[in-house]
Amino acid sequence: MIGLEDRHTMVRHIETAHAGGARLRLACEVAGITVRTLQRWKAHDGLVVGDRRPGAERSTPAHALSNEERERILAVANEPRFADMPPARIVPMLADEGVYLASESSFGRVLRAHGQTRHRGRAKAPRQSRPPTTHVATGPRQLWCWDMTYLPAEVAGRWFYLYLILDVYSRKIVGFEVHDRDDADHAAHLVKRTALAEGIHAMAAKPVLHGDNGATLKATTVLAMLHWLGVKPSYSRPRVSDDNAFVESLFRTAKYRPEFPSKGFADLAAARTWAAQFAHWYNHEHRHSGIRYVSPAQRHAGQDDKILAARHALYVQARERNPRRWSCNTRDWSPIDTVTLNPERDIAVPNSIKLGVGKQRLAA
Repeated sequence: MIGLEDRHTMVRHIETAHAGGARLRLACEVAGITVRTLQRWKAHDGLVVGDRRPGAERSTPAHALSNEERERILAVANEPRFADMPPARIVPMLADEGVYLASESSFGRVLRAHGQTRHRGRAKAPRQSRPPTTHVATGPRQLWCWDMTYLPAEVAGRWFYLYLILDVYSRKIVGFEVHDRDDADHAAHLVKRTALAEGIHAMAAKPVLHGDNGATLKATTVLAMLHWLGVKPSYSRPRVSDDNAFVESLFRTAKYRPEFPSKGFADLAAARTWAAQFAHWYNHEHRHSGIRYVSPAQRHAGQDDKILAARHALYVQARERNPRRWSCNTRDWSPIDTVTLNPERDIAVPNSIKLGVGKQRLAA
């Protein structure tokens, strides 16, 4: 580090040499600096200023706060009445009492130096949220997700409640019920009925049931039923709807269907009738984009491999008949082998889809 006096001396020597006919660049090279450094030293109307680097040693200004004043600021800022307040509130309140210790910026610098800019007193520092739980499904009946959504009634302020369980691998709605009140007994009954319908009791490996942090889905009645069935519960992070994206996307599809009544359902029977019709359409007629445009029922039954293979063969034949119409490979109709719920960002799962996005490719 070159001291301020040495800089003055060096600048004078360079200017003398330059005035005597030496090239400025060569004079700076002899002095061991660049022309840009010389220009920076001579900034501010030709005056040489001190070192501006953040780590440079600087003398303490005469008007700086003393150690006693800094300690006084810390003591006042940590008083019970000020422990949860920023300097912008502390300073005016002190002024109303006829006390002035320092400005808001000085308070802030002192608190920052002692790590108290955000949390003092009983305030807790923010905790880093845990990463989402990752689940992988390579076949049906391995990973389910469920949730409850509100169905509006024609009477304002009244709602019906749709409970729904979705098989993440096949996207099939494996269980649903509509009720006129939100109750944990309804959720427990739905899980039991779905498990029996899917034959979970005869399977060695039980499925994982992923849901949000709603009180209904985490009730003791539901947990007891899951334990009795051998189903492992899994939950999203608090206030993170994307952790249960498959069901959330399904609910959006349901409520934007043309059959969904814009003015609400007349009664519980109408809501149940609509739910049954939607589930049948979604499972058997809907061609899902996340599973290569086969129906969830076809994929759940293991029929998607033959269907996709037939599509691939048809496309290959079409390209052979008119090869000039194809600039590259045919459309990708390869089966999706793996579905990942909330995949870890640093882990790549081959031949899979993550949150409904296909990742594999099939050459013609």
